[in-house]
Amino acid sequence: MRRYGKNTDEDDVRVRPNRKGNRPRTSIRPKHEDAAEGFVLTVDRGRLTVLVEDRVIMAMKARELGRKGVVVGDQVAVVGDLSGKKDTLARIVRVEERRSVLRRTADDTDPFERVVVANADQLAIVTALADPEPRPRLIDRCLVAAYDAGLEPLLVLTKSDLAPAAKLMESYGALGLPYVVTNREELAAGEAAERVRERLNGRVTAFVGHSGVGKTTLVNALVPDRQRATGHVNAVTGRGRHTTTSALALPLPGGSGWVIDTPGVRSFGLNHIDPSRVIHAFPDLEPGTEGCPRACSHDEPDCALDQWVADGHADPQRLYSLRRLLATRERREGD
Repeated sequence: MRRYGKNTDEDDVRVRPNRKGNRPRTSIRPKHEDAAEGFVLTVDRGRLTVLVEDRVIMAMKARELGRKGVVVGDQVAVVGDLSGKKDTLARIVRVEERRSVLRRTADDTDPFERVVVANADQLAIVTALADPEPRPRLIDRCLVAAYDAGLEPLLVLTKSDLAPAAKLMESYGALGLPYVVTNREELAAGEAAERVRERLNGRVTAFVGHSGVGKTTLVNALVPDRQRATGHVNAVTGRGRHTTTSALALPLPGGSGWVIDTPGVRSFGLNHIDPSRVIHAFPDLEPGTEGCPRACSHDEPDCALDQWVADGHADPQRLYSLRRLLATRERREGD
């Protein structure tokens, strides 16, 4: 075999031809500076529905994104055929920096977090007051996830014609949570949807809730021209049936905001949550943590928050609520 020395500028050095006739590979990726801005409406088996200006197009992830996930609510850069015509497909080449990310895990031992939605401003936690019975532990977990993601929580209590809301709200009064109470008669008449819509104007709101609580029924009332399938509650198990299988972003009438309907959940794992971030949702208690020992769980004998409350800086019920939320990872959701 012939071996070349240090001088390779000889005329007889052989160069392997490019049989395909295309450009050689390069690690330099195009910047796509002319890409259009898009908003991801839904994701279904690798195909993404994206709103570009006033057109809805189908797109797929570009290979250069690698394993980076794209979720509903993402602001993306899109290239290719942006006409929105049938059988056309564009490419998502960039995912813009997210303002907020709502995450969950399958359970508290699952190390893999899942992004539910991106760039939401508000989390509407929908729960029925009866049929099925409310699950306070699931509500607590959703609240912790909202606080961790920097979203403002909103409680939406449905089916008040079957049970009063006062008993449930006793547990959340100290948190000062905004809430809306609805019943089926008001929902059918449109009154309930109007009250909820007032809380959604100008915001991107993700809706979460246990299956069967009426979440999708409420979304259908808020966006009447985009009806999604609804289910019923099993009379034996007291559980609802999943009818929403993927998240979907829908514009409120008049362009006043967005609603993101998510699949019904039966669990909301918090394995990804850093408990130290939950305190940020309690501005009246947060200054009192300056005297806490390092890595304080805020539920131990040396916690400075006890003295902070005893000195009159905050309501004792607020501290109780904080500790209840921080302890929710140690409790099963059905407790």
